[in-house]
Amino acid sequence: MSIEISNESGREVVEEELLDVARFVIARMDVHPAAELSMVLVDSNTMADLHVRWMDLPGPTDVMSFPMDELEPGGRPDAPEPGPSMLGDIVLCPSFAAEQAEKAGHSLDHELALLTVHGMLHLLGYDHAEPDEEKEMFGLQNQLLAEWYEELRLAERDAQLAARDQQLLGKAGFVDNPEL
Repeated sequence: MSIEISNESGREVVEEELLDVARFVIARMDVHPAAELSMVLVDSNTMADLHVRWMDLPGPTDVMSFPMDELEPGGRPDAPEPGPSMLGDIVLCPSFAAEQAEKAGHSLDHELALLTVHGMLHLLGYDHAEPDEEKEMFGLQNQLLAEWYEELRLAERDAQLAARDQQLLGKAGFVDNPEL
């Protein structure tokens, strides 16, 4: 799995979290491990330009997805025999996302993780133009995000337990004596 990320937004963003959530979605959605993805974070003016050019809609938006390979059929995990491919580009606008996060009452990091999942699903062929599509996509988006947060919580708990065990073993003298 190759993911390239480029922050051209001028805002501080925790890029490792975005990479982690993207990897998580790729794994959960059974995307071929040799697939490639590009993520670009841009400022509002750049996003507004892309939004007009590609969607014919004025002003900036939060996320846009640009699939590279034709993923229907074959990109969705329920399609037969997906193979390696260049998934495409996800373009995020952190300044726009920050406004949405504030209105929703959560952090920018959470909003960007949510938008990354949303963008990934678009790359995999999901859409929300029709009510049934919206229900499927947003349900899956919420499920993936919840599972990712649970995985992070469990990893943090495991790290805390390992650190506690290491500390206890060190105090008992087991760490310095390899024969024990």
